[in-house]
Amino acid sequence: MSMKRALFSAVIAATMVYSGVAAAQMKAMVYKSPYCGCCEGYVAHLEKEGFSVVIKNVENMGPVKRSMRVPDELASCHTMVIGGYIVEGHVPLAAVERLLAEKPDIIGIALAGMPLGSPGMNGDKAGPFKIYAITEAGPKLYMEL
Repeated sequence: MSMKRALFSAVIAATMVYSGVAAAQMKAMVYKSPYCGCCEGYVAHLEKEGFSVVIKNVENMGPVKRSMRVPDELASCHTMVIGGYIVEGHVPLAAVERLLAEKPDIIGIALAGMPLGSPGMNGDKAGPFKIYAITEAGPKLYMEL
């Protein structure tokens, strides 16, 4: 077998192993208002990237956010549950992927509000997105994108 073919085979094998692990982590439940267009945009973004999404339309998101321990200051329009974590708002997938890869001892992550240019939101990004960890001790900066 040529070196080029051996390398190609190794890449395919690694991709198949990664896909098997990632597929289990890419199942998501998104709680959202049935009337929110940007939430639909976020779900479409997730599905385009290969996530399997179940949508749970909820008339009043307040009780959902409280039951999932989302702090008021980090609230957004929708809440996702994935890999045992809460992901609040229009969090970019790079942050979700990091969360699922690192598996930190936190409740989840959040991008407060509905910033322009974030996944599912139209407009131009005005600056770095500050993604916060939701922890028992309160929010703390997780990463900037």
